[in-house]
Amino acid sequence: MSFSPAEVERYARHLVLREIGGPGQQKLKAARVLVVGAGGLGAPAALYLAAAGVGTLGLVDADTVSLSNLQRQVLFDEADVGRPKVEAAAEHLTALNPHVTVETHPLWLDQANARAVISRYDLVLDGTDDFATRFAVSDACLAESKVLVSGALGRWTGQVAVFHGQPCYRCLVPEIPPDAETCALVGVVGALAGVIGSMMALEAVKVITGAGDPLSGRLLIYDALAAETRTVRIGADPACPSCGG
Repeated sequence: MSFSPAEVERYARHLVLREIGGPGQQKLKAARVLVVGAGGLGAPAALYLAAAGVGTLGLVDADTVSLSNLQRQVLFDEADVGRPKVEAAAEHLTALNPHVTVETHPLWLDQANARAVISRYDLVLDGTDDFATRFAVSDACLAESKVLVSGALGRWTGQVAVFHGQPCYRCLVPEIPPDAETCALVGVVGALAGVIGSMMALEAVKVITGAGDPLSGRLLIYDALAAETRTVRIGADPACPSCGG
């Protein structure tokens, strides 16, 4: 897979990286990555994946852009308010990097349709704040043997993990928490979404190129107020409703 002169210049900082170089950039160009949720996490993640040269970028979201999104969803601007998120996102991502093909899925993923969408991609990023969707995405990734990069945030704290087989996301969260909180309920500082979304994109780049040590089976927790991070191991749960037994 060759690069045009424009691509060589665009990806010059990757091409000189020992851990990426030409072979890694070719892997990025050949990759098909799905971003579930074009919100606080999906927006910065999609921007960095498009900038990195991921060949095909899929976007899943059935929502429209609202003014309250703009505090953290940096993929959009005020002119996008009222537009379908995937439509506006595709326009901005194509403007950022015309070498990337953007595929849009204006729908919500659930147990009935998740596998059909996810099966078309190599790797999935999930930044949604709905546990039913997270479970559907995790189960579909497990069934289709796809790598899942999962991110979450609320208030001043964010989390990132990578799942591929066991342990799976439901080893970490087996059931919907009775006290589940969303950003709409508890709030979130906008810049935190950029930090965690960028971490998700970085993990995806590492998985695709084979660089470094991805967060496979590990959960990175970032406390923005204290400016501290810690990483914990996620054990495979024999009683997991998805991958256990």
